[in-house]
Amino acid sequence: MHSPFVFQFILHVLNNKSGYLSAKEIEDLRRELQQDERLLTIKDLGAGSRVSSTKQRTVQQLAKAALKPPKYAQLLFRLVKHYQPQIIVELGTSLGVTTSYLANANPAANITTIEGSKAVAEIATENFSKLGFKNIQLLQGNFDDLLPSVISHLPSVDLAYIDGNHRYQPTIDYFHQFLSKTHNNSILVFDDIHWSKEMEQAWEEIKSHPSVKCSVDIFFLGFIFFRSEFKVNQHFSIRF
Repeated sequence: MHSPFVFQFILHVLNNKSGYLSAKEIEDLRRELQQDERLLTIKDLGAGSRVSSTKQRTVQQLAKAALKPPKYAQLLFRLVKHYQPQIIVELGTSLGVTTSYLANANPAANITTIEGSKAVAEIATENFSKLGFKNIQLLQGNFDDLLPSVISHLPSVDLAYIDGNHRYQPTIDYFHQFLSKTHNNSILVFDDIHWSKEMEQAWEEIKSHPSVKCSVDIFFLGFIFFRSEFKVNQHFSIRF
């Protein structure tokens, strides 16, 4: 039997397939990006890409390889829509499509997103302007260099979405940095938790941390909760 909290998470976030008209402009932008032949010189500061190891790629190639599919981007939209986090941090802006879903779900939220590649960050900034978002601050640079300062200046972190540098040690380091600013209602979302043995090792360690009260594994994404109502740590694997 799931706890009431997990039941509500499944009902309103995972299984709520209600269409949102607000997704149309973002998905129109995604289609534009998938046709965009501008050439970018990309510096990948993370674990690299399994799709292409070249340093020059078109926006089109990046959009097809790196953007979160609509199914998952809209899931994150529902997550923000339901829980209404006010302070959101994203590691791995890419072209800004998922960031746009986060911003659209709660226009009052303060969103800080970090992108390693200067060329990619410039396209993302252009996209935020096209969509009219005013609640996104994009920082360009290495996560390891920028994140400590970002976190130190925030009173707390309501939602963090970690999508980049898919290696064991950086992932663990990011978790511990965010942990210093989490509270009862905070949510951490880790992308590609089964991408590699290293990521699986990191996920196992994170969900077993004493501060973590509940985790939900939907294979491509892992959700971490800190709610005190869980007297015993609970971990769920759910088909999505």
